[in-house]
Amino acid sequence: MPALGFRNAVLSDAVRCFQIESTAYEGDEAATLEKISTRIAQYPQGFLVLEQAGEIVGFINSGCAFEVAMADEAFKELVGHAADAPNVVIMSVVVDPARQGQGHARRLMDEFVARMRALGKRSIHLMCKAQHVPLYERMGYRYVRPSPSEHGGMAWHEMLMTL
Repeated sequence: MPALGFRNAVLSDAVRCFQIESTAYEGDEAATLEKISTRIAQYPQGFLVLEQAGEIVGFINSGCAFEVAMADEAFKELVGHAADAPNVVIMSVVVDPARQGQGHARRLMDEFVARMRALGKRSIHLMCKAQHVPLYERMGYRYVRPSPSEHGGMAWHEMLMTL
């Protein structure tokens, strides 16, 4: 298997990340190219990409907040984001569908958590679909509650990891 590498995203990665996001997520739940570009530009240290043989195969992107409101749709455009806030909110954990099932999501999450700890963050929050709750529990997240968010017309569940 060609070597894997992690790095923070740069603006020129936005199109590839958008391609992955739009093929991995259903309907309206995928972020637009504009949102992905905004996330890279405003918080590159919270936008981690995984590369294999020089190609992006997956990524995690996030923002930070002093008070977390998981159903806040404006936060997906980083409205209210503060890089120095202690609470991380993950907006996407995504692996190219052609590369899924190879442990990439776990590798991404392990590296992301280590980087957030190194930045002195206190917690990581995310929302996921019901079928992914056990996966995130195995990664160290605790189930919080069903989310009031109706993002993309889907049912979501809030998860939390205390660092």
